[in-house]
Amino acid sequence: MSHLKLYTVIYVVLFVLATVQALVEVVGLLESVYWTAFGIIIVLSFAKALVVAGYYQHLRWEPRSISTLYGMGLLGALALTLAASYSIL
Repeated sequence: MSHLKLYTVIYVVLFVLATVQALVEVVGLLESVYWTAFGIIIVLSFAKALVVAGYYQHLRWEPRSISTLYGMGLLGALALTLAASYSIL
């Protein structure tokens, strides 16, 4: 039964974070203060990604070496994405 409570709380947290992201766009912050709104959306997306990776992909209960390996792969993908975006410009 505790897993049901945990996953319900996680669902509510993800729902609230997604709602705040949508409100940032609907309120019109992207037109008035673009970089602030962009920063808010990026931080909320990062928080959602951590929650999903930690609980739904069970990284929270894995050994640190697996979590570190996962993080290095994520940083590698980010580096390749940034390099590709600069090559387009």
